[in-house]
Amino acid sequence: MKTYPAGKLPPAELSRLLSAYTHRHERLLVPPTVGEDAAVIDCGDRLLVAKTDPITFASDEIGWYAVHVNANDIAAMGATPRFFLSTILLPEEGTTPELAESIFRSIHQAAEGLDIAVCGGHTEVTYGLDRPLVIGQMLGETTRDRLVRSSGLRPGHALLLTKGLGIEATAIIAREKHAQLRDHGCSPAFLETCANFLHTPGISVVRDAQIAAQAGRVTAMHDPTEGGIATGLWELATASAVGAEIDSHAL
Repeated sequence: MKTYPAGKLPPAELSRLLSAYTHRHERLLVPPTVGEDAAVIDCGDRLLVAKTDPITFASDEIGWYAVHVNANDIAAMGATPRFFLSTILLPEEGTTPELAESIFRSIHQAAEGLDIAVCGGHTEVTYGLDRPLVIGQMLGETTRDRLVRSSGLRPGHALLLTKGLGIEATAIIAREKHAQLRDHGCSPAFLETCANFLHTPGISVVRDAQIAAQAGRVTAMHDPTEGGIATGLWELATASAVGAEIDSHAL
């Protein structure tokens, strides 16, 4: 029997499943599509932008990741993230009142920093987990003239990368594998710097996306996660049905 490795489903298989098992609606302006960051629903004079994304790799400050990762995808559509919901799944072993409160606190702090309202969700201790999981859902809003899609890339366009490479992955590895990295010779100061990548330069691209959208000449944006810049570029190009020529020395 064929099995898949950890990570995203193969793009061709995901595209097939989305084509076969999603119901289209006249108000659904951006349906489930490989490479697009969020769904877009027509609500009259405003557009509702909706996204869900889980945090499965990180356990430290997991709520912070959940809010920012989902907010990033909303912002990459030219929208403002407004409302956040979360499903918090906790393992039977090791779930304490302190753990639960730390997750709620980190969600609150991240949401408060972006002026996002936490408006609902679900929390339970459940069987079969060895660490907490948080599945975030973010709702945002924009207007038709401000909507930006991944599919807006065209031949001759320039690609701009904000911040840098490997920020989220560096922070996760430094936080989750601290002892192993220390045993392999990484200094405490180096590990502290890497762990702090979560906040400096930070994993949020909400402000980056807002600045880009306000510039008025951006036709496509995409927030790359799980696969890094290489997968993000492929998703952007695939959504736009174009190729991309990348100078690796410029990265």
